[in-house]
Amino acid sequence: MEFHHISVMLEETVRGLVTNPEGIYVDCTLGGAGHSHRIAELLSPAGRIIGIDQDEEAIAAARERLQDVACHVDIVHSNFSHLEEILQQEDAPLVDGVVFDLGVSSHQIDTAERGFSYMHDAPLDMRMDPEASFSAYDVVNTYSEQELDRIFHDYGEERWGRRIAQFIVKARMEKPVETTGELVDIICKAVPKAVRQSAGGHPAKRIFQAIRIEVNDELGILEQAFRAAVRHLKPGGRLAIITFHSLEDRIAKRTLKEMARGCICPPELPVCVCHHKPEIRLLGKPIKATSEELVHNSRAKSAKLRLAEKLPVAEADEEKEAKDHAGKTGR
Repeated sequence: MEFHHISVMLEETVRGLVTNPEGIYVDCTLGGAGHSHRIAELLSPAGRIIGIDQDEEAIAAARERLQDVACHVDIVHSNFSHLEEILQQEDAPLVDGVVFDLGVSSHQIDTAERGFSYMHDAPLDMRMDPEASFSAYDVVNTYSEQELDRIFHDYGEERWGRRIAQFIVKARMEKPVETTGELVDIICKAVPKAVRQSAGGHPAKRIFQAIRIEVNDELGILEQAFRAAVRHLKPGGRLAIITFHSLEDRIAKRTLKEMARGCICPPELPVCVCHHKPEIRLLGKPIKATSEELVHNSRAKSAKLRLAEKLPVAEADEEKEAKDHAGKTGR
């Protein structure tokens, strides 16, 4: 199957990210190289792209897509949770920009045998890295009822999570749940018919999301990866994060807000004693896809793009003083 993925908010992301045509840019979710190829078009032959992905199919597609670019390209088969080590190995301690395009790709969803979709019957898999040993089969067939209920609640925000967990445990007592089709049948039996008919969307949508997040530890690796990216940005370098659901967006929002803060002393203290300085400046409000883009790519509907800029030390000091003053005067 040909690798197909439409990059969300492509122009908005690249315009907000690229500031130096001779710079180094890191695509932490390379995929089919949609963002990387557009970045490369803005770089000179002296520029460089470091692309990271854990999916060999994506890497193969990206290599082909990036054959015609003029800048240097280095592709790394890994997970962006290892960003620190990757930049060290690539001799790139400071970079000009880092982009995260989170979630599952269109290609992974549309490739039925990968087991990401509740619309196709396939083996329970959902591994973004096909070489990983832990899959959706392990979650569905080995987690306790309490563990299943937890991930359905925490990662799927599913109100019927406990009942669905009960039905899964009961079903696997007869035989293992081996396919996405079998899992969908169980979910549909667990959710009352009246609820299925009145609720918007497929009843398995949130459950599949929760299992996928658990299999790939999608949320657990985000904060440390965002902080690592900022540490390795040059002053004035940019960070772009595209999220697709509220869980990952909350982590992005909170982490960026914390890194943009100056004084973190308790408000009752008359003077600052923490000496904490902001690391970044937030660049405007989150950006959403335009109505024109949604016509061509409905999967962009829930996407949010957040942009931030690494502060030079002098500006961080000034920004901290301004925020401290505003905080103490009540402005």
